[in-house]
Amino acid sequence: MGNCHTVGPNEALVVSGGCCGSDEKSYTVGGWAWAWWLITDIQKITLEIMTLQPKCEDVETAEGVAITVTGVAQVKVMTDKELLGYACEQFLGKTVAEIKSVILQTLEGHLRSILGTLTVEQIYQDRDQFAKLVREVAAPDVGRMGIEILSFTIKDVYDKVEYLSSLGKSQTAAVQRDADIGVAEAERDAGIREAECKKEMMDVKFQADTKMADSKRELEMQKAAFNQEKAEAQLAYELQAAKEQQKIRLEEIEIEVVQRKKQISIEEKEILRTDKELIATVRRPAEAEAYKMEQLAEARKIKKVLTAQAEAEKIKRIGEAEAGSIEAVGKAEAEKMRLKAEAYQQYGEAAKTALVLEALPKIAEKVSAPLGRTSEIVILSGDSGRVTGEMNRLLAELPVTVNALTGVDLTKIPLLQKMKNPQA
Repeated sequence: MGNCHTVGPNEALVVSGGCCGSDEKSYTVGGWAWAWWLITDIQKITLEIMTLQPKCEDVETAEGVAITVTGVAQVKVMTDKELLGYACEQFLGKTVAEIKSVILQTLEGHLRSILGTLTVEQIYQDRDQFAKLVREVAAPDVGRMGIEILSFTIKDVYDKVEYLSSLGKSQTAAVQRDADIGVAEAERDAGIREAECKKEMMDVKFQADTKMADSKRELEMQKAAFNQEKAEAQLAYELQAAKEQQKIRLEEIEIEVVQRKKQISIEEKEILRTDKELIATVRRPAEAEAYKMEQLAEARKIKKVLTAQAEAEKIKRIGEAEAGSIEAVGKAEAEKMRLKAEAYQQYGEAAKTALVLEALPKIAEKVSAPLGRTSEIVILSGDSGRVTGEMNRLLAELPVTVNALTGVDLTKIPLLQKMKNPQA
């Protein structure tokens, strides 16, 4: 199990450790990271700007003058992964004050070393160049710590022996002298310039008078030319007006011709429209009705053909089905007869006898069928023994009749022999 840790854009989250003794580290800036309990470590390092005020007191310059210099530096931890790793190695677990102290000492050391190579005038008069030199020299060292110098400026430069004050006094005197000389030269130049301006003013006035006279003469000439041009313009206007009137009349005639052509075109289109309307209202409906009747007749014809084809197909299918049924029944009857024939052939005379005995009831039924429609039979005979004799005669003639029809001698069947001779 573990936790999800988050940091803002002004902090970096460092997750170290892991399973199997892993030494892998992950850096997250302004985001989140997952950390396992017990086996990973979570630490944070600030990315905010840190303001430092390095101060070097009584540092001797290249001329041996002891001066004190104070500055202001803005630094921060860089977010590049590799450089952030350097910063974490150097400062992780330290407070902001401890980080500031380390960087401040580094900057003050470089500031001291640079002060020893410059003169007081170079430091005092060109502070920007001096600050740039400090940044360039100190940047590689603090960069190896993962720190970036955003800005470095010189705040104040002073000394305890009034060297800078004396330098300022001599400079002030020189400036005052140059100012007096400048005032005198300015007054002289002003007088010369004033005379030159007066001369230029007279020249300009003469030129202006000359130009004014020339302008008047040119104005009179322009008026004369204008009057002449005006007369010519009036004549040209009248001539152009006549030409325009003629053009307008020609254009009116052309317009009338175009209108007449359009009127003819409209009449022709009206004739075509009337013709199309007659075609659409009279001819087309008649053609449509004729086509409709033709299509209906064709549809009825196709319907009759399809109906006849369907009926023929139906009859054909019924015939094929009946033929198949008859063929199956015939095959079944043939198979039955074949089996009977085989049975009769196998059992010989006994089979024939059984067949005859099986058929006798059916023969008797057919023979006695007319009698079945007789409601009453009356035998007229004065002798009762005669009736019995007739019955015995019929029974005696029955085996002979069967033998004649089937070839089977019923008298040879043991059962019938017993019926004939009960005493036996």
